[in-house]
Amino acid sequence: MTLRLYNTLTRRKEPFAPIDPAAVRVYVCGPTVYDFAHIGNARPVIIFDMLYRLLRHVYGAEHVIYARNITDVDDKINARAKRDYPDLPFNEAIARVTETTARQFHEDVGALGALPPSVEPRATDHIEKMRALIDRLVARGVAYVAEDHALFSPAAMDALPGAPRYGALARRSLDEMLAGARVDVAPYKRDPMDFVLWKPSKPNEPSWPSPAGIAAAGRPGWHIECSAMSMAKLLEPFGGGLQCDDPALNTFDIHGGGVDLVFPHHENEIAQSCCAFGAPRMANVWMHNGFLQVEGEKMSKSLGNFVTIRELLASDKFGGRAWPGAVLRLAMLRTHYRQPIDWTARALEESEKALQRFAETNDLSAPAAPRPSPALVEALADDLNTPAGIAHLHALHGEARTRPEAAAQLHADAAFLGLDLATFAARPAAPPETVAEIERLMLVRDEARQRRDWAESDRLRDALAALGVAVKDGKAGATWEFKR
Repeated sequence: MTLRLYNTLTRRKEPFAPIDPAAVRVYVCGPTVYDFAHIGNARPVIIFDMLYRLLRHVYGAEHVIYARNITDVDDKINARAKRDYPDLPFNEAIARVTETTARQFHEDVGALGALPPSVEPRATDHIEKMRALIDRLVARGVAYVAEDHALFSPAAMDALPGAPRYGALARRSLDEMLAGARVDVAPYKRDPMDFVLWKPSKPNEPSWPSPAGIAAAGRPGWHIECSAMSMAKLLEPFGGGLQCDDPALNTFDIHGGGVDLVFPHHENEIAQSCCAFGAPRMANVWMHNGFLQVEGEKMSKSLGNFVTIRELLASDKFGGRAWPGAVLRLAMLRTHYRQPIDWTARALEESEKALQRFAETNDLSAPAAPRPSPALVEALADDLNTPAGIAHLHALHGEARTRPEAAAQLHADAAFLGLDLATFAARPAAPPETVAEIERLMLVRDEARQRRDWAESDRLRDALAALGVAVKDGKAGATWEFKR
């Protein structure tokens, strides 16, 4: 079996060859912890959790290091702390926000079946490494200090021997990037494309001693944080970092994130890391998941279709009900990770029905399958082809009627995909008289709705709920199902 991954850097699928098979290293940009994560944030979590599971299977769990960071210094965090905890000292308020929202994030992605990463560095724990990186960049002439800011110069990078071309990941020139970017226009910049490595802190904002001889206290820019955290977790433990002159030791295997991060965030990470370490590449493979829209439209609060993972799991905001985490995960995996995905209530309903069908195949007389089937692994080894993997589950479901071992393999393969079928075990059939009463109440309720007697309709909905029934009203009429 050959593992093949699409590399954004080269724009093609390539056989994956780790730098060291005994230490396969992956870095994925994680959350900025200021609020509940939305469903768009869930996509890279699920996709790179699937990659993590596959790599652990191929190389051994003890030979894969998956780093997913937490950004805990940011303007949005500051604003949330001021809003929610105005009576607390500011640093204490910030700590309250970041600890609370990080815990919420872990709870939510855990419900989606995501394994914890190997390491989860926090930005505020790596300020010293950020300062050291900035000092190196200034010393090498690709960064400069102006008005208490440290800024990186892409133009200077392009003149540095051995450095990659700025814009190679996005495949755009400086002029093209400038035309399509929202850049801060500031008089202290030598060039509009120069970006901030460090900036002065405003009064009452978090601050640290600054690098590069800057007298004023300040705080890091966003991009330098990931360069420092990936260095700390994926380079230094293996002999790389600022004290190493070997480019091979200053490159790791895979860097991932959403396609929206290609420019400027990932482009700027590459610039910083490669210029600081003298390496031609920051990571050998760059993987990016596609955009997510909701019911055919871009998700936004102004459209009223902005939905968080927590709301999907625990409220009726989307599709009129709460959804199990496995349903959300399957709905996400049904679309290939590089393609855009349309998040719809219909897709969730179809995913839930599929999980229920899979769960019904459980045959306790068959021995449990110890490993995922080769067919599933082969599908995933083709650039995480999860749609093909799910088609394989449906094929096993068809075979399970006549082969008990297929049922056992189906459950093992679902587990490998992070899908817990235990919560979808079939309920005992309701007595015929109960079903008859439910159908009678549904008919009476439909008549009440036709005469616009909403009070009676609501009373009958409550009566049905007392029987353990969830009612869903639609354009084609009302349907019902037993609550799970």
